[in-house]
Amino acid sequence: MGRLAEMQRKLLEQMMGPEAMGVANANLVWSDEKVCRNFLCGTCPHTLFTNTKMDLGACPKSHTERLKTEFLQARETDSNNPIFSRFQMEYESNIFAFVDECDRRIRAAHRRLEKTPEENAKTTNLMREIAEIELAIQGGTEKIETLGEQGKVDESMREMAAIEALKSEKAEKERELQQLTDTSGASGHQKLRVCDVCGAYLSVLDSDRRLADHFGGKMHLGYHELRNMLGKFKEEREKRKMAPPSSAPSAAPAGTGSGSATPSGTVNAEENALVPPGVGDTETLELLYDDSGRPPVS
Repeated sequence: MGRLAEMQRKLLEQMMGPEAMGVANANLVWSDEKVCRNFLCGTCPHTLFTNTKMDLGACPKSHTERLKTEFLQARETDSNNPIFSRFQMEYESNIFAFVDECDRRIRAAHRRLEKTPEENAKTTNLMREIAEIELAIQGGTEKIETLGEQGKVDESMREMAAIEALKSEKAEKERELQQLTDTSGASGHQKLRVCDVCGAYLSVLDSDRRLADHFGGKMHLGYHELRNMLGKFKEEREKRKMAPPSSAPSAAPAGTGSGSATPSGTVNAEENALVPPGVGDTETLELLYDDSGRPPVS
């Protein structure tokens, strides 16, 4: 019961902020180890999968909007400070670790179903397209009813023609899916497929509504967001490689001394001591990535 209460407290703290929960954190700064760096740099995976089978529970570290605002302001003011590059690398590594674990489960699921990734990808794409067409048909039907009530006969007829075209397209894709199902995979698991985004099992016998619910579900969209993040990270690294050499780091703001911390977001001395010499400039950081362009996973 105590653990459940602690998880509930953490969730409330993330939603409302520690101050609203009476947590004494007036002296907490964004560089503190108790602050979630994933949250500071972008999105914490703990918030993406709440109430799904991949629920990670409440994040053990603080999610405070005030600290995130101070972090972003400090990064904008002193972007050459190596601590920001180190935080970003840690963030990218954490996101990659979540996606890599999902990919491992997808590969294991493929082996269990004795399907090739190509077969599964083609089938999953067809199932997603059928679900999307079904949603479009439902939306068009509602639109026809609205147009009919408004007396817009011509527009209503055009919408009906568009729906008929969608129904024909859906029927064609369903035939293609049936042919693919009949000719691929082991007979024992012939009706199952693996979602190549989140790793969930899908069945070709599922209704269009159920498939649409999956592709619009929290777990699928969460992993879709994480994969999009990895794509953006790669694009940003490519841009940095093409950019001209950066100028020398800016001088420390007056009054910061050797890096003493202030609640407004200045880096503390302990954090600076953790940053090895050279880390933070673009050239050094790029050397820490492997040949695939993925960040190192600690």
